[in-house]
Amino acid sequence: MEKQVIPFSTRREFVQHLAGCLTRAEHTLQLFDPDFAIWELGSSVSDAMLRRFLKGGGRLQLAGHDGRHLEREAPRFLRLTQDYSHVVELRRTGTPLRQLTDSFCIADGRDIVRRFHSDHLRGEAIFNGAAEISGPLERFLTIWDESLPVLYANSPGL
Repeated sequence: MEKQVIPFSTRREFVQHLAGCLTRAEHTLQLFDPDFAIWELGSSVSDAMLRRFLKGGGRLQLAGHDGRHLEREAPRFLRLTQDYSHVVELRRTGTPLRQLTDSFCIADGRDIVRRFHSDHLRGEAIFNGAAEISGPLERFLTIWDESLPVLYANSPGL
């Protein structure tokens, strides 16, 4: 398939491209956001997509600064993390990483949906762009390695 690069600037577009990324994922999903407030991870649509992915053998890695939004607004997502705790890993960033403000979802090292700053909706979706994903993937792995594991999403502070 041919590489697609799609800029976006609205919440609707972000959610649409994120759904496309989640739907296309087969093996790995790597998510980073300061708080996941606009991701709609607790929606029934996201829950169905993530459950399909995890049931099919996928692995989810999620790293963030603060999990209070997920604790309050995403009970479905919390149940999903418990139901699939064997293939879901959650990490909380430490103080040195708290200045990071970008936001992204990487699927299978080939697709990405990213906002350039978590306070804004401007970003891009890249599908079938493995070469363009290598930098963000390396960034995620660095964030992951420097973050602290949490047992489940509603443990203190994810």
